[in-house]
Amino acid sequence: MNQKERMLAGLPYKAWLDGLSEERTANKLKIHEYNLLRPDETERRDELIRSILGHTGKNVYIEPPFHCDYGANISVGENFYANFNCTILDVGKVVIGENVMFAPNVSIYTAGHPVHPDSRNSGYEYGIAITIGDNVWIGGNTIINPGVTIGHNVVIGAGSVVTKDIPDNVIAAGSPCRVIREITEEDRKYYFKDKEFDVPDYI
Repeated sequence: MNQKERMLAGLPYKAWLDGLSEERTANKLKIHEYNLLRPDETERRDELIRSILGHTGKNVYIEPPFHCDYGANISVGENFYANFNCTILDVGKVVIGENVMFAPNVSIYTAGHPVHPDSRNSGYEYGIAITIGDNVWIGGNTIINPGVTIGHNVVIGAGSVVTKDIPDNVIAAGSPCRVIREITEEDRKYYFKDKEFDVPDYI
């Protein structure tokens, strides 16, 4: 196994070997262009983000600035939107489902380093895959740590640090992030806390 294969397998690897530095540099050049595009250069923005990410659905939009390591290890489904300052450290695979929204300053970290200083100083690091299900809204300033799976139909509250898996159909928040309650049919009629929709076409 070369270092890239080890990286994608979730094994300890060295990030400067076997062409990994060159791959990151090539991606950074695309990211640099993406982040400097004029707001009205929508066609080029769409073309470029599709060349950065490994897989995209039909509709994908990421507000610049956006940062990632490789891009190719990120898969997003249909109707993906990320607000400003999204950072994805994709040394491990990141799989994001359909109809997912990120608020500003969401950070996804598959990357990590050993806890013991001797092991850490060896230069070995790791990447553990992260999965986010369908119909998920991630609140602003949320951090998602290596190895986490977030289920379908989940809302993650702003400022959360997600260190463990989150099941389907819940609101979760906090540091560390934990389930607050289930999302129920009763929630359908509200758009914010106890404020009810005053329009008929919200479903």
